[in-house]
Amino acid sequence: MKISAIDIGSNSVRLLLWADGHSLYKKVDTTRLGEGLAATGRLSAAAMSRTAEAVGRFALEAERQGSDKLYVFATAAARGAENGAEFVRLVKDKCGIDVDVISGEKEAKLGLLGALGGKAGGIIDVGGASSEVTVSDGKNIVYAQSLPLGAVRVTELCGTDIAKTRALISEKLPSYGDIPKAEMTAIGGTATSLVALEKKLAVYDAQKVHGTVMTAAKLEEWAERLLGMTQAERLALPGMDPRRADILGGGAMLLAMIAAYARADKVVVSEADNLEGYIMYREGERL
Repeated sequence: MKISAIDIGSNSVRLLLWADGHSLYKKVDTTRLGEGLAATGRLSAAAMSRTAEAVGRFALEAERQGSDKLYVFATAAARGAENGAEFVRLVKDKCGIDVDVISGEKEAKLGLLGALGGKAGGIIDVGGASSEVTVSDGKNIVYAQSLPLGAVRVTELCGTDIAKTRALISEKLPSYGDIPKAEMTAIGGTATSLVALEKKLAVYDAQKVHGTVMTAAKLEEWAERLLGMTQAERLALPGMDPRRADILGGGAMLLAMIAAYARADKVVVSEADNLEGYIMYREGERL
């Protein structure tokens, strides 16, 4: 049986095609649904329209690939915006698709399920408008918290000002409270994009990214380097995803500082994330 899932994030829309318990492939379309959300508290009409169009294209692709089921869910931008319900209605009207707007806590649990599949450990998921940390002892989730701060939001509020970026993140981190000590896995586009840069991947290769260890010091180094560059310099880096170049510095700083706050001296970067977790959950796995 083939199953597809679409994740409507604050920065991008992603499609996963899944069969017999395994990921066949993922595709991404950067639509910036959360663009301007930090300043206005609302999703713009343009951002909603282009995101709904991307959802429609991915739904058609899933159908062409013979997918038996399609699940569609949305995260921080849709749940946090004053007009999030309007976006959900737009997708329904344009695509005939019901969107499940998930809570921050559920997003954290889904990321853990997808990345670790029931094993003990923790995950850090830096998204566009929120960042989740979740820890499991292998039997139960012992910690799950979402912070309403992500790569897009940090960049919109701080630009490339390193001091301002550090200050904003430092102010927000205590909202996580006491994170249990655990071996941390990093998921999401910020983490995988940093590995692509570290390995200078001219063509993105998920197999070369998955399982890579990034030290906290290396994350910090990349954050400072990216924030100190011009956009042209960032775009010239081997392995840089041009769709993420403007927000990756802020995302890297956020990932580095969350890891440090969680007392993790390194993270393992995983390609599997809440997309896999959502399918597993809908197909009967317990959160």
